[in-house]
Amino acid sequence: MTRIFTRIFTIGFVAMSVCLCAGAVSAEENVPPEGFKALFNGKDLTGWYGCSLNPYKLAEMSAEERKKTLEEQNITFKAHWSVENGELVNDGKGAYATSGKDYGNFELWVDYKTVPLADSGIYLRGLPQVQIWDYTEAGGKWNIGANFGSGGLWNNSKDNPGKNPLVLADKPFGEWNRFRIIMKGERVTIWLNDKLVVDNAVLENLYKRGQPLPERGPIQLQTHGGEIRWKNIFIKELE
Repeated sequence: MTRIFTRIFTIGFVAMSVCLCAGAVSAEENVPPEGFKALFNGKDLTGWYGCSLNPYKLAEMSAEERKKTLEEQNITFKAHWSVENGELVNDGKGAYATSGKDYGNFELWVDYKTVPLADSGIYLRGLPQVQIWDYTEAGGKWNIGANFGSGGLWNNSKDNPGKNPLVLADKPFGEWNRFRIIMKGERVTIWLNDKLVVDNAVLENLYKRGQPLPERGPIQLQTHGGEIRWKNIFIKELE
C-alpha cells in the first residue's frame, strides 16, 4: 500500500525550499528555521497540485483514468488557489492543495488565517484531518464540536483521544494562528498557538476504519466553504 500512495501522489512536482539559519521561525516570512524545508515558497504554487479524492479509490483507477482525473483536479486547484503578498490563498472552493512529495514521520509548522463560517483542515499522509473551523456559536457547528476549537483530529471516532482539542486555542478572526504538528508512526501531537491541543493520539484511518495508516503520504490543505490564508509552511522529516 505504501508504494501505491507514493505512486499516486509523487507526480513530478518538486517543492522549492530555502534554508537559512534561525533558532525559531525567521522574522522573514516563508523562510524556514534551521533543519526545516519550506513547502510554500511565498511566490507561486510550485510544489503543489490539486487533489481532493480518496487515495484508495484513486489507486483503483487505471493509469489513464488516474491521469485524467488528476488533470481535472489540477484545473480546479489553479482556479481557486492563488498567492497574494506571500500568502497562499484559497477562496473556499476547488481541489485541496497537495504537496508534490510524500512524507512519513515529520514535524510540520503551518500558519493560517480564516474567516467566520469557514471550515478547513490539514490532511496528514493524505488522510483527514487536523480540524480548522469557526469556533464561535455564530458559526453554527457547536453541535459537532466547533465549541472545542480547532486543532483536533476531527475524523477520529466519537470520544476517542484526539478528536476534540484539549483546550480552546484559536485566536480571534483576523489574526494568524500557528500549528506545530508532530507525526510519528500513527500518533500525532499538536500545538495550536503554543498550547497543547492533541497529546500523542492515534490518527484513525477514516477511509479504511481499523486499518493501519499508510507509511507515507502527502500534506494536504483542505478547502471547505470559506476563504483561508496560509504561510510559513515548514516541514522537517524525522527518523
